[in-house]
Amino acid sequence: MSDRLPPLTALRAFEAAARHMSFAEAAAELHVTPAALSFQIKSLEEHLGAPVFRRLNRRVELTDIGAGLVPGVEEGFEALQGAWSNALRRLDQGHLTVTAGPVFMATFLAPRMSKFVMEHPELELRLTASLKVLNFQRDNIDLAVRFGPYSDDGYFSERLFHEWATPMMSPELAYSVETHEDLAKQVLIRQNSTEILTSIESWSEWFKATGTKDTKTRGPEFTSPDAALHYAANGGGVVLGRVSLAEGLLNSGRLVAPFKEAMRKEVYYRLVCPIGMENDPNVVIFREWMREEIKSLDAFSKGRVFV
Repeated sequence: MSDRLPPLTALRAFEAAARHMSFAEAAAELHVTPAALSFQIKSLEEHLGAPVFRRLNRRVELTDIGAGLVPGVEEGFEALQGAWSNALRRLDQGHLTVTAGPVFMATFLAPRMSKFVMEHPELELRLTASLKVLNFQRDNIDLAVRFGPYSDDGYFSERLFHEWATPMMSPELAYSVETHEDLAKQVLIRQNSTEILTSIESWSEWFKATGTKDTKTRGPEFTSPDAALHYAANGGGVVLGRVSLAEGLLNSGRLVAPFKEAMRKEVYYRLVCPIGMENDPNVVIFREWMREEIKSLDAFSKGRVFV
């Protein structure tokens, strides 16, 4: 038995087929015919001396040998992709690709992009809005703005802002809401965010934290925090709004946050990138810029009592 590796094309075919669990989908991704992909996998099996897939009726499944091979092959291709991407970045020094959640991208980053472009005309910023945690190497991402519990093992991670939420409503509605009991009588806008589910958007958590007698929440439910905030701004009710997403509406006066209490859990905005990339000149520019921009949220934190 030889330790010599099989051809790279055969390993690539195996990795794609194992990820999709479909020869047809893997072939489409690699832009080859299913017959050609099957030939490459057969070549790998002959090289190994054992099957890596069981061919079943209209589907395939990994053998024990194949399943054991997957993690190492995936890691190897990820390392290759990372090395290649880093090499390309050295040639393409005028670009920076940043990913963030769609709502944060629309409400916080996008309104500031013209300012960034004016300050750094030499740098072309590419923004990718996604609910998924994108792979830095495979998706050619330089830097990610992530939100949620602090867990970025294996990456450089810089904390930006400790998120909080408080009841927000239109100025007109605020005239009739002076106490927590008044609040409980209002239409309470519910949120079921697909971006990240956190208890800081939960009315039951709010009433518990403020010692208010719980009430049966009544009101519309939104899957988008942005839509919930705008519904409240139009007088539809009270929303338990996250300050990072409501900043524009608060600054314009369309929303007010009359209660000093704010709910804060262990969820943060962070800048995340592969270790070593934090010192890339373009990444340094964006990191310094974001640290300054995020300070605008501190003004809303003054005088708050965090529960």
